[in-house]
Parts: sequence; structure tokens; C-alpha cells
Amino acid sequence: QVQLVESGGGLVQAGGSLRLFCAVSGGTFSFSAMGWYRQAPGKQRELVAVVSSDGSRNYLESTKGRFTVSRDNAKNTVSLQMNSLKPEDTAVYYCNARQTDYTFRHYDYWGQGTQVTVSS
Repeated sequence: QVQLVESGGGLVQAGGSLRLFCAVSGGTFSFSAMGWYRQAPGKQRELVAVVSSDGSRNYLESTKGRFTVSRDNAKNTVSLQMNSLKPEDTAVYYCNARQTDYTFRHYDYWGQGTQVTVSS
């Protein structure tokens, strides 16, 4: 059973920084991708940042240059450093870990979510 435990988040003023951390345990196979999504009230969940097993990274356009996603394959952890936060970054942030089997089918696992609130 794959479990994701998140930490970090909270309330910060605009321009401030926060760091999210996620530890992944369980599962038989390695994770093809690990990263973060967010969901603001009344909006769909969106990808914030993801790092693949080969180290390549993808970011939500609005977070480029401000957010940095990091992954430790040996420890199965993923973190998100968020700098220069803006009120529009306010959302519940979810850690995600994806496994891909030999048929290229994806299995997504999710953390419980952590609230990030940026005040203006």
C-alpha cells in the first residue's frame, strides 16, 4: 500500500516563502514521476511541478522561476520550495506519486493535501 505523508504549508504574506515536503512509502515499483498539484476553491486541480525519474522537471507556467521541485529517489521524497509567493498561489497542495507499469498504464497516488494561504 502506497502512502504519502505531507508536511509544510501554512499562512504566509505575499513575497514570502514556504517549503512543502512529502515522504512516500510502500509500493513495489519505482515512481515514474513525483510532484505537486494544487486546487483552489471552485477550480480544478492543476499540476504545479513534477520531476520524472530521469530528473526532468515541468512547472506550471505561472510558477516558473519561483518554485523549485526536488526529488530524492533513494529516500522516495519530493519537496517543493516556493518563493515570491502570491495571493493567487493560495490553494490546497497535494503530493503525487505515479507508477507506470510495463503496459504504460499509470497509477496515481495522492497525499491528504496541505493548505497554503498567501495573504496580500
